[in-house]
Amino acid sequence: MNEVEKKSEELLEIALRINASDIHFVPRKDDTLIELRVYDHLYELDILSCDFAERIINHFKFRAGMDIGEKRRPQSGSLDVVILHQPIHLRFSTLPAALRESLVIRLLPQTSDIRLNDLSIFSESAAQLESLLGYENGLILFAGPTGSGKTTSMYAMLHTAKRRYNPRIVTLEDPVEKRHDGFIQMEVNEKADLTYQTGFKAILRHDPDIIMIGEIRDLETAKIAVRAAITGHLVFSTIHASDSIGAIHRLLEVGIPRFDLKETLVGVVAQRLIHIHCPRCGPVCSPDCPHQEQRNHRRTAIYEILAGLPLHDVLKNGSSAKRRFKRLDDYYRQAAALGYVASSSDALPIGDHNASS
Repeated sequence: MNEVEKKSEELLEIALRINASDIHFVPRKDDTLIELRVYDHLYELDILSCDFAERIINHFKFRAGMDIGEKRRPQSGSLDVVILHQPIHLRFSTLPAALRESLVIRLLPQTSDIRLNDLSIFSESAAQLESLLGYENGLILFAGPTGSGKTTSMYAMLHTAKRRYNPRIVTLEDPVEKRHDGFIQMEVNEKADLTYQTGFKAILRHDPDIIMIGEIRDLETAKIAVRAAITGHLVFSTIHASDSIGAIHRLLEVGIPRFDLKETLVGVVAQRLIHIHCPRCGPVCSPDCPHQEQRNHRRTAIYEILAGLPLHDVLKNGSSAKRRFKRLDDYYRQAAALGYVASSSDALPIGDHNASS
């Protein structure tokens, strides 16, 4: 193993050990900065010479099947590897920056089978999510900004459904983020004419019980999700919106009729990830701490689940709906009252939750 290969393996191992989600190669005038994103924050890891960093980037590009000679256009690629005895799916993205090429590597561990009870410190949220699996058909949406854990929550629900009911689950994603032997997973590939539209038609012929569409991006994918629910399937998808009501507004804005939403939408789950500490010990648990789950989990999800009568009220009356349901701010203040976060401010500390993302 030469120097470039050793350094490449070292970077991946360090990133995995500290639960980094991304490795950034940032070109600068005289060198290249290596940064790791850990729990939404960027930390400096190393500084490499321009030539050595370029060789490492080319090494990763070659392994991911990307064009090494092309540095003028953005590229993307992927690679499955085993790091520290764990299967990891790597996604690569390059940008032709002003100085030199920039690279970001996303690490997606494939072994974690997260259960609903592991997602949040609030057991009522897990119970509400689980109740949505009681529907045989309809559309369940997960809303939130990038990095809020939507896909993780959706996969946890699919895993729960598979264990409990053994349904035929077919996914259509761009790209597939977590591989699961119990699912049939399709990846959008426009070069092979496998689009969301053509993939959806193929899925319907494959006798699915549950369909997961990776993300609603536009009217076409929104129509696909609604059509799948109308045809009698339980459909999961994600959408970029600030909260549950904002997700409904987003669907109306792209052109989905309100009548179709009334017929198909059974639940909207908006979420955020918040940094937490042990309510007894603070940032670091003592050896005899009863809050064992807090030792290795620095973040937890808070959920705003719009379903049942409050959902019907919102779909019928829009902004004049009066039925109350628990909002993201309510959960954040509850977490503060229980001692999991430092203070109970009036607003969430992550982004502007009143504006669409």
